[in-house]
Amino acid sequence: MTKLLDWFSAGRTSGKYTLPFVVILLGMTVLASAANLLLPQDSVFHVSTYSITLLGKYLCYAMLALAVDIIWGYCGILSLGHGAFFALGGYAMGMYLMRQIGDRGVYGNPLLPDFMVFLDWKELPWFWLGMDQFWFAMLMAVIVPCLLAFVFGWLAFRSRVTGVYLSIMTQALTYALLLAFFRNEMGFGGNNGLTDFKEILGFDLQADATRVSLFLITAILLAGVFVLSQRILSSRLGKVTLAVRDAEARTRFIGYRTERYKVWLFVYSAVIAGIAGALYVPQVGIINPGEFSPINSIEIVIWVAVGGRGTLIGAIIGALLVNYAKTRFTAIMPDGWLFALGAMFVLVTLYLPKGLVGLYGQLTSKRGAKAKQEATS
Repeated sequence: MTKLLDWFSAGRTSGKYTLPFVVILLGMTVLASAANLLLPQDSVFHVSTYSITLLGKYLCYAMLALAVDIIWGYCGILSLGHGAFFALGGYAMGMYLMRQIGDRGVYGNPLLPDFMVFLDWKELPWFWLGMDQFWFAMLMAVIVPCLLAFVFGWLAFRSRVTGVYLSIMTQALTYALLLAFFRNEMGFGGNNGLTDFKEILGFDLQADATRVSLFLITAILLAGVFVLSQRILSSRLGKVTLAVRDAEARTRFIGYRTERYKVWLFVYSAVIAGIAGALYVPQVGIINPGEFSPINSIEIVIWVAVGGRGTLIGAIIGALLVNYAKTRFTAIMPDGWLFALGAMFVLVTLYLPKGLVGLYGQLTSKRGAKAKQEATS
């Protein structure tokens, strides 16, 4: 318990809003969960299971936005391919959930998922072996994005690829994976992906208690990743990372291997994205190649820009606000959401370059300066 308090204290010293934000996040999560499980459905304070699932999805997106902000806001690397790491983590979880269906599928095959039976596959592919074990599937949800990010980052950063060229390469990476996973021969369900999940760790995925548990776990992991990231970015490593972002040539000149710092942070952010994807799939109930779409990765960047990059809190707030707006706006005008999203990004770029968190900081500083001036006069 003492170590846990020390971790939160460190987060508070590195950013004065860290501890309050974590407390609010966990407090609201517990209240929403209690309102779902303990209050009757006819109560005005009851939170429906649909809303719990929707909030859980938003928190997964917030974790994904946090991953992008770490690499973009603090290291200056604009990645347009983090949707690939998110989807890979989701596919690892989806493979585990498919193996848990067993003989309850449409074709009643205890070993092969329904899409493999439909495609007349005779045996389980080698890369599906072990995916019936939860610990192994979760290990793959971390290791696969980690390895891909390490290989890609080492080749790109060692070659000193930067700027728009690196962004195009990350987008090409996710698009290549999109085309690959669309193929039925890959063994991942093709265009339809993986769905019709039944249970996780023996618990019914449709049960209210399971939905609430997934929601709580997502919030706890988001809070943990947030505090850990604050600690890392406020450490010596974080200060070197900021130096790489602002003046990489000078940082390299004084003796730092800047590509190593960039690779490490890129891998770290990819692991967070993979974890977010693994949490996303059981709550949404499906994973398909559409998650690799480059448009999704661009949307993530917009979430971070709206909230305020280089703040961590801003990335989380931006993801929550934009996705809530998307849910409301698509219900009113489905065809107009992309235009609204584009307009939002243009307005933020022109008038709020530091995002909503930056705007709040500016207003607070102006108010403080005005109060100080009045006090001295």
